[in-house]
Amino acid sequence: MPIYHSDAQLYSCLRALFGLIEAQEPAATSALLKASLAITFTCSAPAAYLTIDARKSPVNLSYGSTTVKPTIEVGLTADTLHCLLLGEMRLAKAIGSDLIDLKGPVWKTLSLADVFHHAQRFYPLVLQERGLPTTCPDLGRAA
Repeated sequence: MPIYHSDAQLYSCLRALFGLIEAQEPAATSALLKASLAITFTCSAPAAYLTIDARKSPVNLSYGSTTVKPTIEVGLTADTLHCLLLGEMRLAKAIGSDLIDLKGPVWKTLSLADVFHHAQRFYPLVLQERGLPTTCPDLGRAA
């Protein structure tokens, strides 16, 4: 059973999460700005898109489809994103387990570490406020 039942529910959580990060840790996006990246997360189950455009300040977040041409495209399920944001799964493990499909310069994904680090602090609070699980579901990690 997926964590998120609709794209609207996922977008609501992501907006709240990035709002908290922006308010509490405004420097969290500095690594992305230094790398001058645009990253699109293409989620399935439910289908949703998050684009972080950090090619210039301020960082722009787009929820839903956009015309921004990303530097890196990350394809994953919403449950995999959930586990990454909780910190219960490392990005390298998700890539190695074929839970993530990356297109673009993979080495530049290292700049996501700061954003994930800050997200892991606030994401459980966002989930609790919405009555959503704060644990990672079994994603068939035996792969």
